[in-house]
Amino acid sequence: MALQAGIVGLPNVGKSTLFNAVSNSAKAQASNYRFCTIEPNVGQVDVPDERMAKLAELVQPQRTVPTSIEFVDIAGLVKGASKGEGLGNKFLANIREVDAIVHVIRCFEDENILREEGEINPISDKEIIDTELQLKDLDSVEKKIARIEKQAKTGDAKAKRALEVLLKCRQHLFEGKNIRGMMLEGEDKEATADLCLLTEKPVLYVANVDEAALLTGNKFSDALVKAATDEGAQVIVMNNSIEAQISQLESVEDKELFFSEYGLTEPGLNRLIRSAYKLLNLITYFTAGVQEVRAWTIQNGWKAPQAASVIHTDFEKGFIKAEVIAYNDFVQYKSEAACRENGRLRIEGKEYIVKDGDVMHFRFNV
Repeated sequence: MALQAGIVGLPNVGKSTLFNAVSNSAKAQASNYRFCTIEPNVGQVDVPDERMAKLAELVQPQRTVPTSIEFVDIAGLVKGASKGEGLGNKFLANIREVDAIVHVIRCFEDENILREEGEINPISDKEIIDTELQLKDLDSVEKKIARIEKQAKTGDAKAKRALEVLLKCRQHLFEGKNIRGMMLEGEDKEATADLCLLTEKPVLYVANVDEAALLTGNKFSDALVKAATDEGAQVIVMNNSIEAQISQLESVEDKELFFSEYGLTEPGLNRLIRSAYKLLNLITYFTAGVQEVRAWTIQNGWKAPQAASVIHTDFEKGFIKAEVIAYNDFVQYKSEAACRENGRLRIEGKEYIVKDGDVMHFRFNV
């Protein structure tokens, strides 16, 4: 399941530095240059999950295979992107293809790093990108309104309903608000589904702070947290340069020394990756046997046959049943056999909704 989170932001906010840290690669040139990332780079990273290590400890498999998520480093945006300024058209096309947005915002002062708009202002930076995305969405919404108005006037019930939704979307955008705040569902969501609206995508903000504010945050990140809370979004406070340094350390001992020096318990990247995974409404289930312990990514709410399909499509087509053990039960009883003996292994059918952390074995017939 190659779901992607796109890393976006204004030029020189630490966006490509963060991508380098996430992907532990040098694909993205991190420099004080307006368009240092022209083609979107893609990095696939493992999702940190302590449950994997615990299952591996109990099962002693030949190998462990974590699940992963893709991050895309997208070209820096400038004011006027919705009208094609800078690399606007390319930026907007690239962001349309991702499933969620990781918005990096500068929350540090450095006279050597340019900010065309003047003094550091994270709220203004956030609004610049919000406005450009809203303008592009407004254009998409108005074009569809023009297309279906005639249908709605003829009495087409579906077109009439879609028009009502689109008019509400247009008003929402006129007011400088993002479509995700409307929480569209069901038929309402169908009215905009073909537009792939940019401001409907879920967003996670990264407050890139200086070293001194790494653990406490600062006035800039505090302001961003307040603004994000008002729209129901999450903020992660990080120092992207430090994260890039951590990602380059190879030994566990070196990393632990680094954590100790900065008062960290784990890389901020772990929090970012887990948060992005959750932002995409993803959960993990496990298969656990002597050959391998493996994590599998599925959408929250999927039923057992859909979950089986990520292993192989035949598993869904010929699904018979699923043997399910809750993660906590597996850890408590320490093996599949012990769970079975103690009545903790359940047989579930096609309607079972898979829960995060389930340890599963599928029976199928093709």
